[in-house]
Amino acid sequence: MNVGILYSRIRKDEKILLNELRERDHEVTKIDVRKQTFDISDAPAAFDDLDIVVDRCLATSRSLYATQFFESYGIPVVNSHETADVCADKVKNSLALEDAGVPTPATKVAFTKETAMEAIESFGYPCVLKPVVGSWGRLMAKIDSESAAEAILEHKATLGHYEHKVFYVQEFVEKPGRDIRVLAIDGEPIAGMVRSSDHWITNAAKGAETDVFEIDDEALDLVERASDAVGDGLLGIDLMETADGYTVHEVNHTVEFKALDEAVETDVAGTVVDWLEAKAQAADPELEVSAQ
Repeated sequence: MNVGILYSRIRKDEKILLNELRERDHEVTKIDVRKQTFDISDAPAAFDDLDIVVDRCLATSRSLYATQFFESYGIPVVNSHETADVCADKVKNSLALEDAGVPTPATKVAFTKETAMEAIESFGYPCVLKPVVGSWGRLMAKIDSESAAEAILEHKATLGHYEHKVFYVQEFVEKPGRDIRVLAIDGEPIAGMVRSSDHWITNAAKGAETDVFEIDDEALDLVERASDAVGDGLLGIDLMETADGYTVHEVNHTVEFKALDEAVETDVAGTVVDWLEAKAQAADPELEVSAQ
């Protein structure tokens, strides 16, 4: 099996995956999107022998365009462009969860400073303002007062990119100093971990401590439903514990799993590669995917 790895930087996550693929004697084609061009008519010759492509792009814009090109070329890509498009945008993400009846934090979207202020005041303080596109907890703001809201909204409105003028306002969820990340493939959990921190942003990229999470029936149900809502694939489903049960605040499509791999005994990379082999063989039943 020839697996294309679409990337802009090889991180520990990609190294874990690459090591597993090579241990099984699969061929790996590394595709650096910074150096690659895509033709709207014909696939580059370098893609001729690819059986499946794994999107590991850091930049959302590159991920969205590249996955669409691979689908146009008829080359299986994970995650799909449809899934990437929904997960990459917090507004689309929240709408998909809400439409599917998955518990998710109350959220409002506004397009001017004035209406954003109305949304903030409807939630009261504190509430949360997030960028519509972003990861690792960057540019998120917990708003504790009217003066803080005014300053942050003014700052965002002044920034050049149109995404900063889409104001994504969310209720502040009181959680027990931690949240939960479950890595799943097509809605089936591989493993889960809790991320604990004294900071209100409990993200491993922000230094949160991690530990294994035993997935209960309620969490399992929400993981399956959240995955289905965004189109399935290799996903990181983020949950928070509330007095009324779990709420799903986000589904991630180019999910990092190095922290999870260190926190659990499950063979994360091995399970992911098992799934990639099955996906590639489903696309081409004559493909030999077993290690040579």
